[in-house]
Amino acid sequence: MTMHLLGNLSIDEFLRDYWQQKPVLIRNAWPNFEPLLSAQELAGLSLEDDIESRLILEQGQDGPWEIRKGPFSETDYRSLPKSHWTLLIQAIDHWVPEAAELLEHFRFIPSWRIDDLMISYAVDGGSVGPHYDQYDVFLLQAEGQREWRIGQHCDSNSPIIGNTRLRILSEFEETERWVLNPGDMLYLPPQLAHYGIAQGECMTYSIGFRAPSVSQLLETSLDVVLPTLTENQRYCDAGIQPAVSASRIDQQATERLANLLTSELQKPEVLAKILGQLMTEPKYSELLPEAESEITWDEWLDTVEGESLLRHEHARFAYFTDDNQCLFFNHGECTVLPKSCTQLVATLGDYRQYSIDQLQHLALDDQGKNLLLQLWAQQMIYVESDTQGVFDGDCND
Repeated sequence: MTMHLLGNLSIDEFLRDYWQQKPVLIRNAWPNFEPLLSAQELAGLSLEDDIESRLILEQGQDGPWEIRKGPFSETDYRSLPKSHWTLLIQAIDHWVPEAAELLEHFRFIPSWRIDDLMISYAVDGGSVGPHYDQYDVFLLQAEGQREWRIGQHCDSNSPIIGNTRLRILSEFEETERWVLNPGDMLYLPPQLAHYGIAQGECMTYSIGFRAPSVSQLLETSLDVVLPTLTENQRYCDAGIQPAVSASRIDQQATERLANLLTSELQKPEVLAKILGQLMTEPKYSELLPEAESEITWDEWLDTVEGESLLRHEHARFAYFTDDNQCLFFNHGECTVLPKSCTQLVATLGDYRQYSIDQLQHLALDDQGKNLLLQLWAQQMIYVESDTQGVFDGDCND
């Protein structure tokens, strides 16, 4: 069951007054919050080849900052100074089932917008410097205290410090300052300068959101639209007036071109495919589970009898419906289904845990059954009793 994390704000108030507009501090958003991982366990993740990790070291009181990329070793940690460094582990939700469950509490924003959960562990004075992000972020304080300084609105023209691989702002105009305690949460809209400094050892959970650039959207638009076009669709200018200047491209010509290029993009199903395919692309495609052999419906029911199923931590689902069809998006791919599958795909995307009876009841036709079998073969849904977190087994040794 999800809990309300916005304090005295309703979801409607938050979306109306703050989302993508201005920051808000929510005291005690998660009462009695217990960290999912210890600092030692987090450092253990950074030793793994497949897990994206970074160390940020502040060389002087005012910088510059140094970035080191993992995987790291125990020797790397023994050589660190006593203060002014930060460990960042990306996509914790991919590796720790409990972290994936934590993200479920943020589904008052469409789930296809959620990117990942990053954990930042810092010793006293640790920071990644004053900077801004191109996306929304919730900063949930998990352990210890971190001071957050809020600054100006930024863009690509904002000056940054040279001689470092980090995009640290060279100018920071502080407007507010807060110290967050465990369970407190700070929301920051895109392009807002912020500067977090650890007060003693601390741990912060960052819930980030996908915000594709126009160039990414256009690239995906071409991937979606180009296969549907034919050689018969061409620029034309029937009914033009005599040319006053034979070499001039007039405004009517550019309007005809705009109408031609955007005609396909006026279709809701095409726009849905662009968003659905781009926003469900896997964060680390090379780490997706290997597909298993497909089985029959009856064999699958025998396999999962009496079990509960979970959506895989790597899975990204979304769907779109119109009067004629249901489009299901999974890891950048689109599956066209009949409208009778709408409730099935909504359940798959809206929840993380499913009962077999529930899925069997919703799979009304062969297309729905085949979808479940496909997701099972891809290991995008799995038996809950098979859950093994990253620290199970020998990983604690």
